[in-house]
Amino acid sequence: MKKYKGNFLIYSLVVIIPAIIFCTYYFNKIVKEKNLQKKNDALWVASIYQKNWDQFFNETITSLKILSYAVQGNLDSPDKMEPLLKQVKQNDPRYGGLYLLDNRGRVLTGTDNLRKGVQSSSLSYIHDAIKTKDTIISDYVETVKNNQDILGIATPVLDDNRNVKAILVADLRIDYMRNLMNVLTPDAKLYVENDKQKPILELNVNKQDIEDKLQWVSSPMDSLPWNIKVKIAKQDGNDMIALFIQSILIFLVITHIIYLLFKYILLRIQTKKERKENEIQKLELIGTLAASTAHEIRNPLTGVKGLIQLLREKYTDAADRYYFDVINTELQRINEIVSEFLILGKPTAQSTGHINIAEALNELRPLIELEGNSLNTECKWELPSEPVIVSCVKDQIKQVILNITKNAFESIENSGVIQITLEKRSDVCMIKIKDSGKGISKAQLAEIFRPFYTSKETGTGLGLVICQRIIHSFGGSIQVNSIEAIGTEVEISLPLAHI
Repeated sequence: MKKYKGNFLIYSLVVIIPAIIFCTYYFNKIVKEKNLQKKNDALWVASIYQKNWDQFFNETITSLKILSYAVQGNLDSPDKMEPLLKQVKQNDPRYGGLYLLDNRGRVLTGTDNLRKGVQSSSLSYIHDAIKTKDTIISDYVETVKNNQDILGIATPVLDDNRNVKAILVADLRIDYMRNLMNVLTPDAKLYVENDKQKPILELNVNKQDIEDKLQWVSSPMDSLPWNIKVKIAKQDGNDMIALFIQSILIFLVITHIIYLLFKYILLRIQTKKERKENEIQKLELIGTLAASTAHEIRNPLTGVKGLIQLLREKYTDAADRYYFDVINTELQRINEIVSEFLILGKPTAQSTGHINIAEALNELRPLIELEGNSLNTECKWELPSEPVIVSCVKDQIKQVILNITKNAFESIENSGVIQITLEKRSDVCMIKIKDSGKGISKAQLAEIFRPFYTSKETGTGLGLVICQRIIHSFGGSIQVNSIEAIGTEVEISLPLAHI
């Protein structure tokens, strides 16, 4: 019974409670993301309509201004304008009617008789157009005699002295504008609101929808002080239920996997206790063997080298000496491999100090130039006169420079140039070693820092790996750039010491 209660407690803590907590959190997060997506979708629809409406009104205003220029020359005989107005209306379905009014607002001519007898001067947008001498768009919907809803727009016809001679009025069809909106987004709920927050044109909305202020997004128009209002779509209830069930299933699966892993870990801990002593002995044996293997290789090498030296003194024949030289060379190669392996696996701990890199390079200069002279290679140096202080180990930095210059000499086949440059920058110093050798292919360049990779017949493949390890230990970086048949450049970056 006690064991059962313990298992149930673990099951509750690992499965039930986390599943409820994470499911609730995850579900709320998804709902918020979906709501945000719905809002962004509504904003996108609003921005599309805002651009379309601005374009629609700008095109209409431009068309009426062009038409007003044609009217200027026919004000004395307005009847001549009637065919032109009818032709414009026939070619552009946005117009419910086009009319020419005098400067007092009386209808002179038009495409139909819908505005005859109407006191147009009492209409606020016509009165404003006469007063401001500018195009004015009505901010309310009119219903003309044929029961057609229209939105009026008035453009003044001015003479050379900018006096109002007539008014050109266009009735924009609300049904045409609604059809344009319905084609773009037939299911969207939206309306156009004037500067007094009164709806001018609605699509798929009713009064109750408009009163719900929290569920709308707005996009202001550029050409008018109006707003495009788009209703944020509601979440589908069935989708929410399916999402909630999906969330529960996901987290139940996850928590059960965690529960099984937890039980497995407990079992492993119990098993591990029984084998703990045996495992500790095995680990100690492996660690001791790994630590001593490289050092043990050197012990027989020392004896072999001594015996070879004694045999070399005993057998002085030229052929014998040749074989002894070959043996000594191979023994030396084995010793170098072991030394590099020791540095690569567990470098000797050394204390760093503030080292003048320029001074270290000057100390190496005679050795490098001597090697260059023997190989018919010119060595060029560009070193600053002021100290370049870096926190590092001097011998290790020298080892890096010698390894890289050795590679550079080996890449030059007949004669060439090696240039060594030291630059001091704001917070780092750059050591550049550039040669005019045969270069490195792209395939080889990708492998040069991989342990034991070498393109040389007698190389160990550890030289650049050790150089990289040393530079990284000082907080620096090393990079190799090369072009085949042109040469190679090695760039070493080291942080300057703050003294």
